[in-house]
Amino acid sequence: MNFDLPAGLTDYLAQLDSFIEREIQPLQNQEDNNRFFDHRREHSRTDWDNDGLPREEWEDLLGECTRRADAAGFWRFSLPKEYGGQNESSGRGANLWMAVIREHLASKGLGLFNDLQNEHSIVGNFPDVVMVQHFGTADQKRELIEGRLQKKVRITFGLTEPGHGSDATHMETHAAKQPDGSWLLNGAKMWQTGMHKATNCFIFARTSGSPGEAKGITCFNVPRHTPGLRAESYQWTLNMPTDHATVSLTDVRVPSSAIIGPLGGGLAVAQAFVHENRIRQAASSLGAAVYCVEQSVAYARARRPFGKPLAANQAIQFPLVELATQCEMLRLLIRKTAADMDRMDHVEVESKLGDKVSMCNYWANRLCTEAADRAIQVHGGWGYSRHCQFEHIWRHHRRYRITEGSEEIQMRKIAGYLFGFMGPRKESLSKL
Repeated sequence: MNFDLPAGLTDYLAQLDSFIEREIQPLQNQEDNNRFFDHRREHSRTDWDNDGLPREEWEDLLGECTRRADAAGFWRFSLPKEYGGQNESSGRGANLWMAVIREHLASKGLGLFNDLQNEHSIVGNFPDVVMVQHFGTADQKRELIEGRLQKKVRITFGLTEPGHGSDATHMETHAAKQPDGSWLLNGAKMWQTGMHKATNCFIFARTSGSPGEAKGITCFNVPRHTPGLRAESYQWTLNMPTDHATVSLTDVRVPSSAIIGPLGGGLAVAQAFVHENRIRQAASSLGAAVYCVEQSVAYARARRPFGKPLAANQAIQFPLVELATQCEMLRLLIRKTAADMDRMDHVEVESKLGDKVSMCNYWANRLCTEAADRAIQVHGGWGYSRHCQFEHIWRHHRRYRITEGSEEIQMRKIAGYLFGFMGPRKESLSKL
């Protein structure tokens, strides 16, 4: 068993570092763009008088960074070659590579090269592309995937509702088929991220069945400015700016060609990207935790209260020792799980590795918030200030303990595998 990273992957990390130093860091340093990353970051990013939405100059800067990363061949890395990416059967561009890359970038701290508050990175993540790739028609792929990569299409995701979060099978939004074959959608969605710039909304609605049934929910591609589709408000969050909309649908009419995937099989569409997204997000949380630990170690070595290094105190050492130990163990689990995902078909992951992906994700998110909190404590007054990055990391990654499947939902899945209510142990444990 060899735990060494492939030489090609370590070379790629070096290429990314060189690109950041050559192209992205100078862009961040020019024209006071550092205001988006230093102690002024939350105010500089947020248009407080415009629903708390991102400021145009902030999003323009992210767009320029993405343009440069795309021109250099990095942004589409995880996509199949047909879309300009490097994802291939040998593993390059797949889950292990992406997990290592995302950890590597996040461990550098905040910067224009990788700002996780809005999922921006020089190495892009494309959950919407994955959905359309696996479930879209040829016309939908041309419109949505090619448009997305050309920056002409921006997709937002409408699954959660004001009264239903994790219990998606109880959603109240419904769609009724009309005599002419079109569909009429009515209901509401919440936390619909990116609505302020969306061109297309993936809206999930019940088309058949009863509340609580997995079947009978359908995914519709709804153009943003379809009559009856309205952004009612943008919810302000712990980490601003916000782009999380509450959306109402009143007699929203779409043609039958708007359906993505099978009629009544929308939950499979919604879950198409879950495992890839969770393992990559777990790696990012791990990287941010590593950053917090390493910054705390460096500060504790340099700080000398009462005439000796802060690092000499066991009260400082032991909590960081525990966090560092957890980082090392979690890294192995993330990379093994990602490598195992690369050795099986996309649809097999849920039945064979769903518990491991959930272990990685929920524990990484918790670990990151604990590491950020400890870093604040070690740094004292500076840690509490916005001149350090720890409060931003804590506020952002605290979100992930709820989104992407809450801790409780993911632990319930792990329990299902552990006790054989689902997964590969179901048959053997059901006999006990």
